[in-house]
Amino acid sequence: MSAIRHRGPARYATPAVVINSVMTHSQQLRRRLGAAALLVAALVTSSACSGDDQPAAAAATPSGEPQTLDGAKAAAQTVFDRFSGGDFGGAWELYTAAGKAAITRADYIKLNETCARHGLPIKLTSARMDGPGKAVVIAKQKGAAQSYTMRYEHNAWKLSPAKQGLALYAKGADKAIALQKKAGTC
Repeated sequence: MSAIRHRGPARYATPAVVINSVMTHSQQLRRRLGAAALLVAALVTSSACSGDDQPAAAAATPSGEPQTLDGAKAAAQTVFDRFSGGDFGGAWELYTAAGKAAITRADYIKLNETCARHGLPIKLTSARMDGPGKAVVIAKQKGAAQSYTMRYEHNAWKLSPAKQGLALYAKGADKAIALQKKAGTC
């Protein structure tokens, strides 16, 4: 095996692997697996130090969803799928703590079973990070686009209801349904 040379503090060297033809198959396999493990470790280390705009904590959490834009997009699409599929209780479960505090699960289900346009797919069209633990996603349903905020809470991405939604939820299901019927949105 040749020596590993470093060409400055910010570079990573790759070990050269020489396999002796007299080695047994299992020795060759162990050596190849060891080299692969070193390569993976080098790649992980170099990607963690790559200078991305993502904060270091965004790489992953010990026991939760990744705190990345892809993680936020996947969580948002799950909320949209549950909602458009009529699983309003499941959608409510993916709300932020503030969203859950604004309306009970039962009222959320009642309101949406009465007024929601479920059955129409909601598709994520774009997304961006808006600081650590916050992402903005854009989704379309029947041609109408709307932005949503995803927040990272307790090792998971959660949908944060808009101020208008929170104000409507605070009225309770019966008043919210009456207001939406009056406005023609129910």
